[in-house]
Amino acid sequence: MFESLIGLVAIIALFVIISRQQSRIGLIERELGALRSLVLSGAVLPAAKPADQATTEDKPAEAAPAAATDIASLPANAPETPAAEADASTSEVVSGPWTSGEAAPKAAEPTRQDAATAKAARQTDVETALGTRWAVWVGGIALALGGLFLIRYTIEAGIFGPGVRLAMAAVLGLVLVAAGEFIRRTGFRVPVQGATGAYIPAILTAAGAFILFGTVYAAHGIYGFIGPALAFTLLGAIGVATIAAALVHGQALAGIGLLGAMVTPVLVASQAPNPWALFGYLSIVLAAAGVIARMRDWRLLMAAAFVGTGLWTIFYMTDAPGANLSTILFIDAVTLAVLAFVWLGRRGGEAEPARGFDWPSIAPGLFVGLSAMALFIDPAYGAAGDAPRGAALIAALVAVALYRPLALALLHAAGLATVLVYLGIIPPTSIVSDFSGGALGVEGLPPAVTDTLMLRVGIFLGFVFIGAGFWAARNLAASAQIRAASWAAWGVAAPLVILLTLWVTFGNLDRDLVYAAVAALLVVVFAAGGEWIAQGEEPPLKGGAAVSFALGGAAVAALLMLYMAFGSGWTTILLGAAAIVPALATRWRAYPVLGWISVGAVIAVLGRIAFDPTIVGAEFLSTTPVFNWLLPGYGVPALAFGFAAWQLARTTPALPMAGNGRPRLALEAGAALFALLTIAMLVRHAMHGGVIDTGAATLTEQAIYTLIAIGAGAILVAIDMRSPSSVLRYGSLAAGVVSAAFVVVQHFLVLNPLFTDESTGRIPVFNLLFLAYLLPAVAAGGLALYARDVRPKWYAAMLALVAALLAFAYATLSVRRLFKGEFIGLWSGLGQLETYTYSALWLIIGVALLTAGVWLKSQVLRIASAALISVAVLKVFLFDMSELEGVLRALSFIGLGAVLIGIGLFYQRLLTRAAREKLQTSSG
Repeated sequence: MFESLIGLVAIIALFVIISRQQSRIGLIERELGALRSLVLSGAVLPAAKPADQATTEDKPAEAAPAAATDIASLPANAPETPAAEADASTSEVVSGPWTSGEAAPKAAEPTRQDAATAKAARQTDVETALGTRWAVWVGGIALALGGLFLIRYTIEAGIFGPGVRLAMAAVLGLVLVAAGEFIRRTGFRVPVQGATGAYIPAILTAAGAFILFGTVYAAHGIYGFIGPALAFTLLGAIGVATIAAALVHGQALAGIGLLGAMVTPVLVASQAPNPWALFGYLSIVLAAAGVIARMRDWRLLMAAAFVGTGLWTIFYMTDAPGANLSTILFIDAVTLAVLAFVWLGRRGGEAEPARGFDWPSIAPGLFVGLSAMALFIDPAYGAAGDAPRGAALIAALVAVALYRPLALALLHAAGLATVLVYLGIIPPTSIVSDFSGGALGVEGLPPAVTDTLMLRVGIFLGFVFIGAGFWAARNLAASAQIRAASWAAWGVAAPLVILLTLWVTFGNLDRDLVYAAVAALLVVVFAAGGEWIAQGEEPPLKGGAAVSFALGGAAVAALLMLYMAFGSGWTTILLGAAAIVPALATRWRAYPVLGWISVGAVIAVLGRIAFDPTIVGAEFLSTTPVFNWLLPGYGVPALAFGFAAWQLARTTPALPMAGNGRPRLALEAGAALFALLTIAMLVRHAMHGGVIDTGAATLTEQAIYTLIAIGAGAILVAIDMRSPSSVLRYGSLAAGVVSAAFVVVQHFLVLNPLFTDESTGRIPVFNLLFLAYLLPAVAAGGLALYARDVRPKWYAAMLALVAALLAFAYATLSVRRLFKGEFIGLWSGLGQLETYTYSALWLIIGVALLTAGVWLKSQVLRIASAALISVAVLKVFLFDMSELEGVLRALSFIGLGAVLIGIGLFYQRLLTRAAREKLQTSSG
C-alpha cells in the first residue's frame, strides 16, 4: 500500500509538471514567432564583438532563439552598449547534452528552414525541461522518499536499533538542509532560462524538512522516545524554521513548512490537551507566516495561513460546551491583529492605496464571522450568555475594515453575520446551529439568547454600523466610490434588518409607536448622513452611489415607520403620498436617486394592493358605492404619482439615456395605471354589492371595463398631443390593445349572451346589447378616427375593425332579441323569417360599411364590407337555399342580386370618376 501511495504521488507530481511545461512551450513558440518577424523585416542586428562571435559560433543552433529574444526588443538601429552585451550574455540558454550542434541559420535564408528551426527549438525545450526542472523535482522527491525507505528497510531487516535509525534519518535531513544552504551560499544561480522553478537549494531544503518532520513524528508516535510536549515543540520549530527559510528559497518551501506546522497538532496527541498551548502555537505560526508573506508579498501563503488557523478554530468550537471561550476570542484577536498590523501594515511610511481589494482578507472575515455567529445561534454558547462576545467580534471586524480599507471583505463578513443572526430570531423558522453535532440547519426552535440581550446587542451593533459606515463613506466618497458605497450600504442595511426583525419578533405587528419612533429617527439619521456624505464628494453634492444608499435607506425606514404606526388603509394612502416628498426634494438637490425613490413608492403601493386589494380588508370595506376606502386607497396614489411626475418634469429635464427621465416616465405610468384601477375597482365594488374579491364578472361589468380601457386610450392620446411622452404614447397603444383583447375574448366568446343565455334586459333599446356592443363600437370607432393621424396605421386599423365587428354583433344580436325576447341563447333555434332577416341585415351593413369606407377613405372598412358581403353570399347560397321556402327563398336571392349589382354599379362609377379626375390632372 505504501508503494501505491508513492506511485500516486509521483503521478500527480508528474501531471503538474507537464501542465506547467505546456505554458512554457507556448511562450517559447511566441518568442520564435517574434524572432522570425524580426528577421523577415530585414532589421539590422547590432554587431557582436569578435570574442562574442566566436562564442556564438561554438554554441548550437538551438541557443539562438533565446539569445535573440533580448535583441528583438531593441530598435532596429540601436547602438551597441555594454548593458546590452551584459543582458545578452546573462540570457544565454545552455542546451542539453544531446544537441546536434548545428550552426544557426543565416538571416539571408530564413524561409527555407523555418519549420526545421521551430521543431528543433521545441525539441530543445523538452530536453531542457527533462534535464533541468523535471530531474531536479523528481530527484528531490526521491531523496525524501529514499530517507523514509531507508528507515523502513532498517526496521524490517533489524540492522540497527530504533534510536540509531532515527538518528540516521535526522542526520540525513540535516545534511540535505545544509547541502541546500551550502549550494546557495556558494553562488548558485539558475543558468537556464525558464528553470527557476527547479531551484536546487529549495528542493534539497524541502526534502530535508520533510525527513525531519517524519523523524520527529516517528520518535513520538511510533517509538515513544519523546513526549507530546517535546514532539509538539520540535515539529512546530521545524515548521516555523521552514517558513523562515522560504525567505531565501521561495514561496513553495514556505507552503511546505506551513502545511507541516498546521498538521502538527493532529500528529501529536495528548491525554489532557491544553487549548492555550494549541492556539498559542497557532498564533506563533500565523505571525511568522504573516511576517514572511509581508516581506515577500506572498498573498497565497498569507491566505493559506488564515485558512489553516480558521479551520482549527472552527474544529475546536465543535467541542462545545467544553470549548474555552477565552481561547476562541484570543485566536480571533490574533488573526485580526496579524491582518491589520502585519500583513496590511505599511512599509516605510507608504500611504494606504486609494483603491484595491485584498483577497486574502476574505479568509479571516469568513472564519471570524462564523465564530461570531456561533456565539449567537449555537445553543451551547447562547445559553451561556456569550452573545455580547459575538457582538464584540463583529465590531472588531468593522474596526479592522475601517482601519485598513483594503480589508473590505471584513465589512461584508460582519454585515452578513449580523443579518443572518437577526433574521434567525424571527419565529418559527429560526436558524439554529449545533456545532457539537457537526450540523447547521433550520429548525422551529428559538435561539437561547434572551429577548432583552438581543435587543441590547442589536442597539449596539446598529450604532456600530451607522457610525462606522457613514464615517468611512464620507472619507472615501471623493477617492474610492465603490468602498464608500459599500460602507454606506451596510451602514443602512444592518440597522434596518435589526429593526425589522426585532419588531416582527418582539413588537406589536398591528401598531407599535415605539418601533415607529425608532424608524422615524433612522429616517432623519440616514437622510442627514446622505447629505453629509454628499458634502464630501468631488464635486460636492453629486449624489453618487454612497449617497444613493443612504437616501434609499431613509426611504425604507420611512416605509417601515408607516407600517408600524398606521393601519392598513392609512398605510396605503400615505405610501402613495410619500412619492411627492423626494420629487419635491429635487428642487434643492439634483441627486439621481430621488426620482427612483418616488418610483419605489409606486412599487410599494403595488405590492400593498396586491396583498390586499380591498385596502382595509374585506370585512371592513363599506358597501357604499364610490365613497368608501377604495376611492382614497387608489385615487390618492394616482394623484400623488401624477404630481410627482409633473414635479420631476420641471426639475429634472428629460434625459432618458442619462437616467434622469426614466423615473418621470415610471411615475406617469403609475399615475395612469392607478387612475384606471380606481375606476375599475369602484365599478366592481358597485356591481357586486361591496364585494370585490369574489364573484365572476358579468358582461355588464366587462362592458364597463372595456369602455374604461378605450376611454383611457383616448385620454392618453389627448394628453400626449399636448405634452409628448413615451409613457403616454405606449400607454395609449397598450390601452387600445387591451380593449381589443377584451372585446375578442370576453364580448365575442366567453360572455357572449348567445353562449351564456344571460338576460339582455327587458328595455327594447337601452339594454345589455346597447351597453356591451353598440357603445364600445362607437367608442372604438371614435378613437380610431381620432388616432388615425397621430398613431401607427395598424393601431387605427385595429380599432376600426373592432368597431365594425362590434357594430355587426350588435345588429345581429338585436335581430335575434327581436325574435327571441330577453334570452337569446343558440339552443332556442332559428326561424325562417329570422334567417332571412340576417341575410338582409348583413347586406345592409355591408353596404353601409362600404359607404363609410369610401367617405372616410378607410381601406379597413372597405375590406370589412367586402368580407361581410361575402359571408352574406355564402349564407344565401349554402344556408338559405336549403332552409328557406317559398317567397322568402326568392326574396333572399332577389335581394342579394340587387345588392351585388348595385355594388358593381357603384364601383364602376367610382372608378370612372377616378379615371376622369386623373385625365384632367394630367392634361392640366
